[in-house]
Amino acid sequence: MEKTRLGRTGLLVTRCSFGALPIQRISFEEAKKILVKAYDNGINFFDTARAYSDSEEKIGYALSKVRKDIIIATKTFAQDKKTLLEHLETSLKNMKTDYVDILQLHNPAQLPDVNDPDGIYAGLLEARKKGMVRFIGITNHRINTAMEAVASELFDTMQFPLSSLSSEADLELIEQCRRHDVGLIAMKAMSGGLITHAASTFAYLRQYENVVPIWGIQREAELDEFLELEKSPPVLDADIWEIINRDREELAGNFCRGCGYCMPCPAGIEIPTQARISLLLRRAPYQQFLAESFKEKMELINKCIECGKCKEHCPYKIDTPNLLKRQLENYTEFYNAHM
Repeated sequence: MEKTRLGRTGLLVTRCSFGALPIQRISFEEAKKILVKAYDNGINFFDTARAYSDSEEKIGYALSKVRKDIIIATKTFAQDKKTLLEHLETSLKNMKTDYVDILQLHNPAQLPDVNDPDGIYAGLLEARKKGMVRFIGITNHRINTAMEAVASELFDTMQFPLSSLSSEADLELIEQCRRHDVGLIAMKAMSGGLITHAASTFAYLRQYENVVPIWGIQREAELDEFLELEKSPPVLDADIWEIINRDREELAGNFCRGCGYCMPCPAGIEIPTQARISLLLRRAPYQQFLAESFKEKMELINKCIECGKCKEHCPYKIDTPNLLKRQLENYTEFYNAHM
């Protein structure tokens, strides 16, 4: 499997790597089967987070015996040194290891204060000094914060949403990372499931040697698809560009990426799904969304308490409450037309 150098870390990671957020939704045994199969087929880089419920535990359960042969990145949403070190201790215990290769700050709204002895950056430095962490990284959904982080020289890696739908402004981050020799990890390469033709975004990102996509994998069939693409990487030719341009036209504008930072919702609304339902109805088998149980979930939008937390936490500054109302209107019209 083809590998690339992850910036100044010097780590040689597989260009087709594993995003472990989705495995929190499946059983330990199913997760183990998928993770071991990924490793057996050459994938050596696995990305998880303290916030992904039992994802870290499943990595430890499946891959602890081959720890020396793999590269693990995890994340902390801590706001201070003490909490960061506590999170890290939990992560190490969960993954049955005494170090992580990359510890990333998990989508902070602003860069840490490097002069605060009790701050999160001081925690990162202490963890690295103790050998608990090899390299320091950061993730973000805000392009301005991401560009600032790379230029700061504080971080060895940057994780940012990149796909065939990325804007020109977002793509500038690729060159920024190259100039500063920062490893660039691409999350949301399938744009939260809105890109339905994996080969197109696979080929698009493969043109950038310093971009390492971590494909979010929940099912063995999804892993098999990426393994096949890796065996015979698709060429970014006219046919692929036609698919990309069609996706860009249909998905243009300010749409929900499904990142989940708006959750949990106090009214019980499953915002990452409900806010994208118009797109999902067109881009996925729609029958699943006509079930009475799903209709009831959509109708929870009527119980929105207008707390504003979803809008406040959205890294893309989407007016989420109004978007949800429009989505409910569109869904109701579609439901009535098909039932």
